[in-house]
Amino acid sequence: MSHTVPILILEDNEIDVEIAKRVLKKGNISNPFYAVADGVEALKALKGDGTEKIPQPCIILIDINLPRMDGFTFLEEVQNDPELKDNIAFMLTTSNREEDMNKAYSLNAAGYILKDEIDMLGKAISDYV
Repeated sequence: MSHTVPILILEDNEIDVEIAKRVLKKGNISNPFYAVADGVEALKALKGDGTEKIPQPCIILIDINLPRMDGFTFLEEVQNDPELKDNIAFMLTTSNREEDMNKAYSLNAAGYILKDEIDMLGKAISDYV
């Protein structure tokens, strides 16, 4: 992939969005960065439904607990849509529950990153940027 692969974060906490931006910048990852608050908005952005369409494939960082559509439901939607399934998804969450991790990987997530280990974000996505 070229270094212009966009990064989309699904996160309803603005502080966590800023932390992710800083970690990526610190890791010299300067790809275009988009942020949305939930899965409904993310699907609209990926499909260009009433909003600017995010170029694809892109890297998607997904929080599990989101309003309107949680991260797992969003990931299922992406995996079941032929136009979206080539995007690369990483869960970025506070949940260290094994069942959440297993569910993420069963939905083809490329990685599972705990927010308290967010410094690993750059390393985790470096093969894709």
